[in-house]
Amino acid sequence: MTLSIPGYDLRTQVRARDIQMAASADLSRRVLMVSGAIDTKDHDVAVTFLLPEPGRWQVIKSETNLSDASWLTWQMTAGEGVRFVQDEQAMVVSQQFAKTFMTPDQKRITFYDGEVRPGEAVLKMFTIECTKRRSDASHARFSPAPTESPKKIKDMVDDYVANGMPKKPVIEVVVPVTLIG
Repeated sequence: MTLSIPGYDLRTQVRARDIQMAASADLSRRVLMVSGAIDTKDHDVAVTFLLPEPGRWQVIKSETNLSDASWLTWQMTAGEGVRFVQDEQAMVVSQQFAKTFMTPDQKRITFYDGEVRPGEAVLKMFTIECTKRRSDASHARFSPAPTESPKKIKDMVDDYVANGMPKKPVIEVVVPVTLIG
């Protein structure tokens, strides 16, 4: 069986499958569990899922840092037809980051005030609302240069939280979703 995502030419637009990401969707509980690894600090990662159906999904996501630098912030930006949910029922937490910030339009969430060192995994939980089955989001991570001062790093993190991270070249990853439950 060949993976097919409408709008993507998997032969030319998607990164080789050397760093695997996979997801499982529990339709009865509306939970999407995602696991994988990221081996770059110089690129943003654009992720596409084909969900079993649109609607609200609790996402539990873990990626291992295979780069050679620590991540001090993690930003996710929702694609078209996707927004992050911020209400009394939605959990927005990370094991490695003490704070989160969500933009008023609910299109960007930033996890910060923490660190994910090389070889460690980051665990995040958040809720999305999708108007269609195809869900897109981009991920950016901040890894400061070793020569940056603590004050400069703090100022950069504060700016990235408030205004978003600068865009980098993008690696696209299509994540297969297995239906369970």
